[in-house]
Amino acid sequence: MHWLLTGPLRVDNLTIKIAELPTSLQGTKLVQLSDFHYDGLRLSEEMLEKAIAFSNEAEPDLVVLTGDFVTDDPTPIHQLVHRLKHLQSRCGIYAVLGNHDIHYNKSKIEITTALNSIGIHVLWNEIAYPLGKELPLVGLADYWSREFNPAPVMNQIDPATPRIVLSHNPDTAKILQQWRVDLQLSGHTHGGHIVIPGIGPVIVYYKKLLKILPKKLRRWVPILRGDCSKVVRYWEWAQGFHHVGENQLYVNRGLGTYFPGRLFCPPEVTVITLIS
Repeated sequence: MHWLLTGPLRVDNLTIKIAELPTSLQGTKLVQLSDFHYDGLRLSEEMLEKAIAFSNEAEPDLVVLTGDFVTDDPTPIHQLVHRLKHLQSRCGIYAVLGNHDIHYNKSKIEITTALNSIGIHVLWNEIAYPLGKELPLVGLADYWSREFNPAPVMNQIDPATPRIVLSHNPDTAKILQQWRVDLQLSGHTHGGHIVIPGIGPVIVYYKKLLKILPKKLRRWVPILRGDCSKVVRYWEWAQGFHHVGENQLYVNRGLGTYFPGRLFCPPEVTVITLIS
């Protein structure tokens, strides 16, 4: 994707409060990268290199990758891992898969194997403890897969224990309200692509636009050519920080870019500092 359609990469820094965060984890730093769509078209080598450099400069305790490493064909994952092996983290690198990573029958196995080969731990309805038993890291199966079933995983954790959840699709935040989720990290939406400063992603107003614009004009507006509710239901969570009930959700805008590109919606590296 040409840089004019993507905009410059941005590092977003935020501080997240975690109730009952152990003193030993005060100031823990996470880096989140998401939605690479590495296929030779949607993410330039230059931007990927910058994203990895920005991540390393942050000196994170933990790096998390929230899915969609490829677009359709899983083959490019073998080139991508040669880049991702340069990521640095004190406590390791963990990942979940997105809907594009399970596009073909054997995509999930191929992508998981490739990531594991460079020490990136792929979580599929699993719990890991890179930061210790006091702050579990939960990685869920993709929402669109037949294996998305958070109950057996979430019920393993004591309700009094804070936890971080990786789930590619932010729509899952609605379901996860049944459990304590101190911080859910998601991607999938690419930030909505086209954003009106001070108002938000245009796609939030999808249904209103359908009513206002004549049918002849709709075909010239890319986000109106299909049913956007099939991509995600809660477009109001397309990017940034949100409270979903008592839980906290952060949605990364991703690195890869689809047509029609991005407008006031730059690709993102997220640096998160945890405090009590």
